[in-house]
Amino acid sequence: MERRGIIAAGNMLVDHVHQIVQWPERGWLAEITHSERATGGAPLNVLLTLAKMHVGIPLQAVGLVGDDHDGDYILAMLDQYHVNRQRVQRTTFAPTSMSQVMTDPSGQRTFFHLPGANRLLDLPAFDRLDASMKIFHLGYLLLLDSLDMPDEEFGTRSARLLAQMRELGYQTSLDLVSRKGDPRYQPLVLPALRHLDYLVINELEAGEFSGLPMRDSSDAPDIAHIADAAALLLAEGVKARLVIHCPEGAWGQEPGKEGIWIPSWRLSQQEIIGSVGAGDAFCAGFLYGCHQSLSLQESIQMAHACARASLLAANAIDGAKTLPELQLFIDENRQA
Repeated sequence: MERRGIIAAGNMLVDHVHQIVQWPERGWLAEITHSERATGGAPLNVLLTLAKMHVGIPLQAVGLVGDDHDGDYILAMLDQYHVNRQRVQRTTFAPTSMSQVMTDPSGQRTFFHLPGANRLLDLPAFDRLDASMKIFHLGYLLLLDSLDMPDEEFGTRSARLLAQMRELGYQTSLDLVSRKGDPRYQPLVLPALRHLDYLVINELEAGEFSGLPMRDSSDAPDIAHIADAAALLLAEGVKARLVIHCPEGAWGQEPGKEGIWIPSWRLSQQEIIGSVGAGDAFCAGFLYGCHQSLSLQESIQMAHACARASLLAANAIDGAKTLPELQLFIDENRQA
């Protein structure tokens, strides 16, 4: 039987998203003009984006939430969008992870993060997953304390998890968290790469891993350096596809093949409502393309379309479009 479906596992949290007039100087007040609550973290953002796309494939969440109102909210959202939540467990030992997200008028966001229950998510949570599913996506390394722990055989517990998933026949995918200057990028990421089919990261994370500047002196993407970073990551063992994305476009590459740069469809600053979850929306579109065996270029175009839609809303999922809407946009705006 052909495997179908996407499992997304790891960080589950609630984003309390605030639009602010300006970022204040230390010790001063900034006015909040709008606030709302939304699910956050790679698994929820990816799954709910896919659910709103009406992709017609099974979707399952794996994670850990607290026994609190934010945990109730996450479970209710998964139910609302018909995502299988049987493997989302609850704990009384920590609150549901949450972030206070401040979005300034330019769309740039700043996060104040409470790790909470995500720190406790560990290998037993992944026993006996649905063997009919096709893709296993994990996010984010550097925010999953138990899975980031050392492992004698595999280097890290997350690397052991990804190796186990590949052994069970899943295609494996990974996303990272953007943390500037974090010395753990290489020791925590490197062991996982040899057990990955897909790696989808942004230019900030690629720069932290490679040590290369991802932007030139005019703040434009340094595509040559992005390509070099991709080559370094592929050399560490990524088996099928690697993508490094930024607002201007994305570099995609498969082992043994030439990489390609696919520009994004740009929005003006006035059009951007918020950038919370845009990277996860990109990942959702890309994983859909991989699941459906679309070409690398087609997968990245779908990812760009999903990210663009996400930027038109304040939170991570409200901007998500249906698959026919996304495909129509791509067809009408296809780049040469």
